[in-house]
Amino acid sequence: MQKKPRILVVGSFVMDLIATTERVPQSAQTVYGKSFHMAPGGKGANQALQCARLGADVTMMGCVGDDIFGEKLLETPRAAGVDVSRVLVRRGAVSGIGHVTLEVTEHTAQNRIVVIPGANQTLTVEDVAWIRQEIAGYDMVLLQLEIPLAVNRAVARWAREAGVPVMLNPAPATDLDDELLSLVTYLTPNEQEASMETGLPLGTDENGPLREDLQKIAAALWSKGVENIIITLGGSGSAVVASDSIRDVPCVHMDHVADPTAAGDSFVGALSVGLTVGLPQAEALAFASHTAAITVSRMGAMPSLPTLDEVTELLRERDYRGFDLSVLDVLK
Repeated sequence: MQKKPRILVVGSFVMDLIATTERVPQSAQTVYGKSFHMAPGGKGANQALQCARLGADVTMMGCVGDDIFGEKLLETPRAAGVDVSRVLVRRGAVSGIGHVTLEVTEHTAQNRIVVIPGANQTLTVEDVAWIRQEIAGYDMVLLQLEIPLAVNRAVARWAREAGVPVMLNPAPATDLDDELLSLVTYLTPNEQEASMETGLPLGTDENGPLREDLQKIAAALWSKGVENIIITLGGSGSAVVASDSIRDVPCVHMDHVADPTAAGDSFVGALSVGLTVGLPQAEALAFASHTAAITVSRMGAMPSLPTLDEVTELLRERDYRGFDLSVLDVLK
């Protein structure tokens, strides 16, 4: 019998402070908000939690501060079965904070986020050195860009040496060096990140992103050694760009969009689970799209991430027949 996939996530913990408003303020303007709440998040922790809620065996490595948010950030992943025993609590450091302004209208919600990294940026290669000896036991490694690049490079290099695939979600967007990109098996930027990472424009028309721009961006990334490029496109779904073709993966629309926060993390986590249970890429992408669709219909980061039962229920409701759902039984 196939075993549950083992996934290692090295990344961030961030407490989101979320203010909801009907319109964001302009410069020097004050507006009234509708509500305020806090929710644990961080790209790394969100992705780890999504993998665990879908049934994977997940280990999370990162760093929190010894403040009021530090323990709170660990509670939800731990309750979902994520192994957080290796997470460092940095004395004298503050935990990561995300300042989220959520603009909610009748039909949609748009977020603007400022992240204060805090303890996340204190993580060192020495802190994660244990990974080198244990990485061969994992089926996938997930990385993002809310921790130091030196840590990501080291972990990706150890994974390559051990033959373990690496999925890098290059967010928040920053300049990436060629060494890190050459070690990446799956790169999953959104449209803004894909453009920023390459310095190339990504235009749109009435049909969505321009195909020729997608091909140019992908060619620039392939030249750096990236093997698989999957660009998420919000309401336009996602695109898998190959050397001679672009495969469109449609967005799974929900009746109500409450909050897009963590939608990308939900997609990445589900994609990694789908791939590690053996789904072909197209089917793993469909699984990820249905997972992320549930996420945007709910408020908050971690609170919005669905379970395997919820995702399979949506797949049945939408009459998805791309793969036999019994393939997912190994995750139960």
